[in-house]
Amino acid sequence: MSAADQAHSIVAPTSLMRRVAGALVIVYAIVTMIPLVWIIATSFKTPPDSIAYPPKIVFTPSLEGYVNLFTTRTRQSPEMLAQLPPPTTWYDALVRSRNMVIAGPSNVVPRFVNSIIIAFGSTFLAVFLGTLAAYGFSRFRVPFKDDLLFFILSTRMMPPIAVAIPIYLMYRQLGLNDTKLGMILLYTAVNVSLAVWLLKGFIDEIPREYEEAAMIDGYTRLQAFRLAVLPQAATGIAATAIFCLIFAWNEYAFAVLLTSGSAQTMPPFIPFIIGEGGQDWPAVAAATTLFVVPIFVFTLLLRKHLLRGITFGAVRK
Repeated sequence: MSAADQAHSIVAPTSLMRRVAGALVIVYAIVTMIPLVWIIATSFKTPPDSIAYPPKIVFTPSLEGYVNLFTTRTRQSPEMLAQLPPPTTWYDALVRSRNMVIAGPSNVVPRFVNSIIIAFGSTFLAVFLGTLAAYGFSRFRVPFKDDLLFFILSTRMMPPIAVAIPIYLMYRQLGLNDTKLGMILLYTAVNVSLAVWLLKGFIDEIPREYEEAAMIDGYTRLQAFRLAVLPQAATGIAATAIFCLIFAWNEYAFAVLLTSGSAQTMPPFIPFIIGEGGQDWPAVAAATTLFVVPIFVFTLLLRKHLLRGITFGAVRK
């Protein structure tokens, strides 16, 4: 075998190596899934079971945590409860069993809707602007391109707390405090740097010949970009969208500082779910469980694009 063949040869893993690698993956998956499984299990416990010591592994499932999450309740005396008409729904009966009545809905639904609007809105804008900027950096001779790319990346190096107070003061002057538009613009500005760097790498791997052939056929540069580049970059765009959405969905520091009412998202809302006598842990776990669902579904729908996007350009001829 020549030196070149030896340099490019690939050693096939032995059966022992495959078994060890498989075992490590299984152990890692179990360890990472334990907190999520525990949160889901806690959401189906009653408040006494959720704080029992030692912790209860076997328990009678209850939807009390979800009922407490979506409602506000007031405690009533047994005499007052006896004067009320019989409960008409299962959740009303569940609340009555705790000597309480439902006073109205909680704020979880508006907060959940805020998270969806802000996270998906900022992700769309970040990916849209990042795709255009990445295409420009990849295909054109931009003056001071390396300096500009480094400057864009440097915005991710600064911790949020370092710019939190200036952003708060600026937003207060502009009237963007506690607004969905303000949070969308802020998360877009934070995510666009990640989008530019990720998408530039994907677009660099797409041969220029596709666009040149399209323009020879009479298409404009914009049409060639839309018809030739975007379909090839779809995997990279999907992977970038997932990373941007995860950041915007989970962001806590700016959400605590800049929102308090109409634009508050789920991350600052969940820790302050208080029940009678303290933290309502089943309701907190229920909110956390529901909070994970949109990201899980979005990632599941784009899982094929995510895998291809992460490995895009890793194998060369």
